[in-house]
Amino acid sequence: MVVLSKIYTKTGDAGETALGNGARVAKHAMRVTAYGTADELNSFLGVARLAATGDVDAALGRIQNDLFDLGADLCRPDMEKDAEVEYQPLRMVDAQVDRLESEIDAMNAKLEPLRSFILPGGSALSAHLHVCRTVARRAERLAVELATMEAINPAAVKYLNRLSDWFFVAARIANNGGKDDVLWVPGANRG
Repeated sequence: MVVLSKIYTKTGDAGETALGNGARVAKHAMRVTAYGTADELNSFLGVARLAATGDVDAALGRIQNDLFDLGADLCRPDMEKDAEVEYQPLRMVDAQVDRLESEIDAMNAKLEPLRSFILPGGSALSAHLHVCRTVARRAERLAVELATMEAINPAAVKYLNRLSDWFFVAARIANNGGKDDVLWVPGANRG
């Protein structure tokens, strides 16, 4: 259980922060940037949930919880030492990726195939989900970049990859099952 009795600690005043294993790193370190972007995504998701109801809201709540799991995973380096520590670090697992894939397949089965690219917009929920989609893509790019520097959990990258797809399909569902999607018209304003 997490207990936070004091919110500020002053330990980051010199531009460093602690990782999940206690190591101190610069606040601009790639690992911090990657899990910070997952946290940013979670905040955008909180905004999206203001326009969500029912099953969609419940699914978004599950994803928010997963994003905290993802942050916990990314903030803990040294995966190869997981077996040596007293308390096993929280890591993303393939079952979380599989759940997203199942949900994507179920939502996508309700949609007509795309015949054009979609512009972000339509309903408020769809617009918010498109913001989440693009932030998820950025988080994925940062996680992939981190993986070129240090070992990270492959399930974390897979999760982010599927998550942006989930947001795309959910944004179409939020647009009246795709009927109210805003379609791109190539060259429409060229004169």
